[in-house]
Amino acid sequence: MNNILLKNYTSFKIGGSAKYFFKVKTTKDLIKKIQMAKELNLPFFILGGGSNLLVSDKGYNGVVIKIENLYLNYRENKITASAGTELKDVVNFSTKKELKGLEWAMGIPGTIGGAVRGSIKAFGESISNIIESVEVLKIPELKIKNYKAKDCHFGYKESIFKKNKNLIILSCIFKLKKGNKKQIKNKIEYFLDYRKKNHPLDFPSAGSIFKNPEEKNAWELIKRCGLEGKKIGGAQISKKHSNFIINLGNASSKDVLELIDLIKKQVKKKFNIKLEPEIFYLE
Repeated sequence: MNNILLKNYTSFKIGGSAKYFFKVKTTKDLIKKIQMAKELNLPFFILGGGSNLLVSDKGYNGVVIKIENLYLNYRENKITASAGTELKDVVNFSTKKELKGLEWAMGIPGTIGGAVRGSIKAFGESISNIIESVEVLKIPELKIKNYKAKDCHFGYKESIFKKNKNLIILSCIFKLKKGNKKQIKNKIEYFLDYRKKNHPLDFPSAGSIFKNPEEKNAWELIKRCGLEGKKIGGAQISKKHSNFIINLGNASSKDVLELIDLIKKQVKKKFNIKLEPEIFYLE
């Protein structure tokens, strides 16, 4: 498909068109689309759930490949989930199987591929702690390889997959523990309620914009700079959670980038701390 608006595939609801856009459900089809991009001498971008992503207003002059491989499997307290499976579906599946360890992830948007790539964490928990292995497609060899957790170089919202764009996540095996279904559901409700009360869920966003610097909270630094509620164009630093930038309805990527730059400058000036963006900018 040509010139598909990417804003319709991101949680920010911002961004121009992709020169080419494809949805793939199998590894074979994924390989075909990558080969096509190479033949056209165009860059390619692997898209999951579109969270944690800001797309340029000018779009992307390349091939966007949206992974929609969907499968879940359970065996001996382990869940195998494909990269295109939504994180919430994996949490629900683990609850059904009475497995604990993923409750904290309910309410985080996106797919398994993006969650593993970004080594997501919340409430003192990290997805890296429950990963046994990751199935990966290696570029340019177009060969499939399994990475054990220790080989994934997981860090604070970092992984080998984030640093090396030639490693495309296909699936992941999670090792969980047996739990009480009622207790699991209660914990999930707690985390959902917390996010509802403390996150601006009524507006499109990409989640947290910045990583937390060492022993600091990014939202607190931004708040202490007096930037809550600051608007540029259609984008606003959330009054509810200052590490969120929300799309009030007509925000452009330029608006968001200007707010990001303003935050970085103000925090650097006031606290001499350099904030590092967590979101990926596609241009």
